[in-house]
Amino acid sequence: MEITVKFPGNRRVDAELRGLTISTDQPEKAGGENSAPTPFEHFLASIATCSGIYVLDFCRNRGIPLDNVRLIEKVVRNPETHMVTDVTISIEVPADFPDKYRDSLIRAVDLCTVKKHLFAPPRFMIEVVKAG
Repeated sequence: MEITVKFPGNRRVDAELRGLTISTDQPEKAGGENSAPTPFEHFLASIATCSGIYVLDFCRNRGIPLDNVRLIEKVVRNPETHMVTDVTISIEVPADFPDKYRDSLIRAVDLCTVKKHLFAPPRFMIEVVKAG
């Protein structure tokens, strides 16, 4: 996979992949226009949406309607280091959600590829390459 990053102006940074554009910006207090999530917010959202696709598939495969199902991710950061210390993913299900699926649904969310990469992070190599 290749991702190309472009700089459309001010504090915006866009990533292009598979013919799609993922836009990022900074909040106004950080000199941006607050026109899109920050890169770090995209990272956190990728954990939530990755978990969400597993909830979606789990429910669809069992014929469970998704109308009243939602996933809420809460993030706690260390006030000194600003690093994330805790991520809680709550899956809200309707009152009639079958109890027999509770543990299986949690195991399904544990399959999230983004989350798995946090436990086995890739190596990073950074280089400067002159164009042309």
